[in-house]
Parts: sequence; structure tokens; C-alpha cells
Amino acid sequence: MNFIAAALTFKPIVSILYERNILETTVYMGQLLKDVAFRVDALSAFFIMIICGVGLLGTIYSKKYLEPYIEQGKKLGSHLFLFNVFLASMLLVVMSQNIIFFLISWELMSFSSFLLMIFEHEEKEVRQSGINYLITMHVGVMFLVVGFILMYLKTGSFDFSAFEGKISELVFAIMFIGFGIKAGFVPLHSWLPKAHPVAPTHISALMSGVMIKTGIYGILRMLLYMGKPTITVSYCVLLVGLASAFFGILYAVAQRNYKKMLAYSSIENIGIITTGMAVAMLGLAYNNFIMTMFGFLGCFLHILNHSIFKTMMFFNAGAVYTQTHTKDMEKLGGLVKPMKNTAILFLLGSLAISALPPFNGFISEFLIYIGFLTSFSTQNYFLYTIIIAAFGIIAFVGAMALIAFTNAFSIIFLGSPRTEKAQHVKEDVSIFMQLPIIVLAFCSLVIGLFPQRYIDLVVAPVQQFIPFSVPYELLTVISIFNITLCVVILIIIGLRALLLRGRTVEHRETWGCGYQYPTAKIQYSANSFTRPFLGFLTPFYKRELNFTQIKELFPQKTSFKSRIIDIFEYYIIKPIVIVDEFIISKFYWIQSGHTQRYLIYGVVFLIVAIALLIGGKI
Repeated sequence: MNFIAAALTFKPIVSILYERNILETTVYMGQLLKDVAFRVDALSAFFIMIICGVGLLGTIYSKKYLEPYIEQGKKLGSHLFLFNVFLASMLLVVMSQNIIFFLISWELMSFSSFLLMIFEHEEKEVRQSGINYLITMHVGVMFLVVGFILMYLKTGSFDFSAFEGKISELVFAIMFIGFGIKAGFVPLHSWLPKAHPVAPTHISALMSGVMIKTGIYGILRMLLYMGKPTITVSYCVLLVGLASAFFGILYAVAQRNYKKMLAYSSIENIGIITTGMAVAMLGLAYNNFIMTMFGFLGCFLHILNHSIFKTMMFFNAGAVYTQTHTKDMEKLGGLVKPMKNTAILFLLGSLAISALPPFNGFISEFLIYIGFLTSFSTQNYFLYTIIIAAFGIIAFVGAMALIAFTNAFSIIFLGSPRTEKAQHVKEDVSIFMQLPIIVLAFCSLVIGLFPQRYIDLVVAPVQQFIPFSVPYELLTVISIFNITLCVVILIIIGLRALLLRGRTVEHRETWGCGYQYPTAKIQYSANSFTRPFLGFLTPFYKRELNFTQIKELFPQKTSFKSRIIDIFEYYIIKPIVIVDEFIISKFYWIQSGHTQRYLIYGVVFLIVAIALLIGGKI
């Protein structure tokens, strides 16, 4: 069914993105909703392309990923049904033009993803993460409801088209928080690193690669209706983007769980996307349209690129998990030999997500950097100062991303197996799981090599915000550079193969500092690899240490554990939860378990309601 849906959407989406057509229809939905408008413009079409593309690959991937659960006797009927509901709800979100139907679709998206996420609900951690996610999503929708109510009171219409030119700073801020919770902005991100590690891999890929982008879609849609943003709002968006990028990748560096590391990396990339959006907003606010063009081009292209390489990385993580049955990097190591294909694909994804040439991540981040530089044509020294600081932060984020994924690849695939579990791994990954990864790797490379060909995918939605001429010449120069880099790399690999032809390459143990009998424990751990770098960033995180004090000269056994704690979780979310639990605990007596008492509650409520009704008439 997903194949048919993707095929049916291909032609109209291409028509909208390349020919600037618009599809619109109205469906009568009863007395409450009446005529509900569905509209697919360039902005909607862009997100539909991502939803359908990643959804199709996720369907293929899940076929073999879920097989072990079938063998264990787990029923998959409801999971597969909810998978399609999840995809359909995201499509409805980006097409709906009616406030009420949009909120219904938004809630359907949240609830279906919650049920998909708790697939392994037998585990306590899964249930806790699921409840945390569901509560957070409902907090987010409360802000959206308030924002939409304010817009209805102002316009008297449930239709989005009535919003044009009438969204105030206050309404935009409220909607930004509501959509930002779904997107995973810092400090509204606490649900994200809990949800992704416990969800099945294909669901994690969809949630990270697609679903969190619906939050970005909502902000872009409100921005489109808002028109020219104010300088204050633009700087606030930039601050949120930079904070999300910085703290997201900082906590990604410190993780041992590779799926949790990818979750924090998603926060970082959402921050980069938002930074590009903020650059464009500042360009609009200061009437610097070149800055606006590069900001939006970088923003939209990074939305597309992140959906490609992040989905690819989650699929790679799923391939590792199916063979090792652990998400802890410290229990792996040496997988490059038994899982050579997965290692190569993981490495390619790591290069793309680290924004290194010749892959697609480099192109979108490069455009955002150009947006920073074009700001200097604006005669405003305060803007110069902010842009220089933002440039430095994003550059530093790029360095941290490289450390995070160098760490992940090295600890998982290089060295020697750290546990017995990692010693008996085989590359028994189905073609149905490898094919989507290969397709995504190909897309990542092709966009990086020929950006001037694929930039047209984002031109139409950007031109809804500002008319401009596409900088094909600049992209062609980047294309030539990336192609040349690939040729040089291939020549070096070819020369190496030629020089080693007919010769035996011996693999020896890594030098172990003079140890006569080296063991796997002598290797670098993930913590020891990242500790020197994290040492000078201690104000931005909290470290928890658990170790056994050594009191003997030759101790038989000792232990040391180090854990990085999210300061937003520790100082903001945790105290709120504690206070909330304390207040709720005072009302436990209400839920007594006695049916008679529940009936009394109903009668009392009914009497109070009648009294209020009579009192109102009097």
C-alpha cells in the first residue's frame, strides 16, 4: 500500500515543486467542521516528499527488522496498522488548512507515534519513556490550542488563509513553543533522548527523520503568514537555534547508547535548521535579501539532508542492534571485520552527518555559512557582533559533531571486541534492511556531488518567502570541488591496491604500552576518548561518578562508571516532576477503587452542574 501511495504522490509533488502548481480541495465534514480545506502548495509538497520517501524506505526496512518479533510470537497487526496511520496523519498535518482538523491530525500523529514507540511495552523503561513522550506532546498541543484560539478571536475564521498578515509577536511566540516541543528545541527537548532509544529502529528513523520536522513545518507556515518578522523575534529564534545545536551535540558526544547519541544529534541538526531559518528572518528584518535567500536555502536543504542521513544512521544502528542485541557502544568493538558492509555504510553516514565533503550535509551547512557572511553588507554593528558569535558557535558545533561520530564509529567498529557478545557477530543483515541504507547513502552522495541539480527541490518553497535567482554558479563550483575530491580519493585507493597487489598484509595487535598480554580492556573507551574534549565544557553539563574506592595494594575487583546528565533535565524538568508528583500524591485518596464512591462523585458533579445552570438563569 505504501508503494502505491508513494507512486501516486510522485507526479503531483514534482508538478508542484518544479512547475509551481497548487492543489486544493474542500471536503464537507459535518456541522462542526463544515467545509474543511486541504491545500498542497510548495511548502506542503516539500514535506510530503520527505514523508513519503522516508516512509517508503521505512516500510521496506521494517519487513525484516520485525521478523524476529514474529518468531517470538508477537502480533504485528496493530503495529503495521498504526504505522500507516502515523504516515497518513503527518500527511494530513501538512495539507490541512482548518484549525480544528489540523489539531485532530496533530493529535493523531502524536498518539499513533506513542503507540508505535511502546512496541516493547513489556519493559518498564519503554513504558516510562512513552508516558513522558505523551505528556510532553500534550503540553505542546496546549500552546497550539491557545495560539489558534487567539487567531480565531482575531480573524473569526478557522481557515489558515485568514491568518495572513495578522500573526502578532505574541501569537508567533506561543505557536513557536508549541511547534518547538515537537521539533525538540532546547530546553523543550527532554522527550527526544528518551523516546528514540526505546522505539523500534524504523519508528525512531521516522520520528527523527520526519516527525520532528512537522514542528519546523508549523513554524515555517506561521512565519509565511506572519510576513516580515521583527528584529526581536528573529534574534530570539537565532538564540534557540544556536542553543539547540550546541547542547544537542554536546550531549551526543557524551553518550554510550548509540541510539541516544543519534537522538541528541537530531536536536543538534534541528538547531542548525533553525539557525538557517533565523539567518533568513534577520535578512528579512534588515532588508538584506541575499542573506534571506541563503538562510532559507540552507534551512530547507538541511531539512531534506537531515531526513536522509539521520534515517540512514538509525537504519545502520538497527542493523548493529539486530546482530549484537545491545545499544551500549562500550560492549562492542571490532565489528568492522564481521560486519564490513554495515561498517562502510555507517562510516558514510557519519561523514554526511558531520557535514564533510563530498556529502550532502556539507552543502546545506555551507549555504548557512554563506548566509552568515552576506550579513556584513548590512550596515549594523550589533548584527555583525551576533553573526560572528553565531558563526563561531556553529563552527564549534561542527567540530563536536566530528568528535561524536568519530567516537561512535571507532568504539563500535574498530579495535578488538570488548565483550564476548561482540566476538561472535556475523553480517546476517537482510537485503531488505541494507537496501534502504544504500539508497540513502546514494542520495547523500549524489546531492553532495551535484547540488546545482538538486537545489531545485527546495527553490519553490523558498520562493514562497522571497523571490530570488538561484546561485547555480556557486553550487557548480562546489560540485567541481567535491567531484575532484572523490577522484583524488579513488586514485589513492587505486594506488594502494596496486602497490599491495600480490603482497600479504599482516594484521597485528595494537601496541599496548609494553603489556605482554594485552586485553580488550586496555583499549580506549568512549569515555576516555571524549573526556579530554569535554573537560573544558564542564559548566554546560553535570557529571555523575560511581566508583569503588581502592583500599588494597592489589585489589581483586573495582569499578568506575561515569555518566553525563542533561542540565535542563536535572535543573528544570526533574524539579517540576518532583513538585507535580508531590501535589498529585495528596489526591490519591480520590482513586479508592470503590465503585460506590465513584458514583457519588458523579452525583455530586451533576448536582453542582445543575445548581450552576439554575444560578446562571436566575
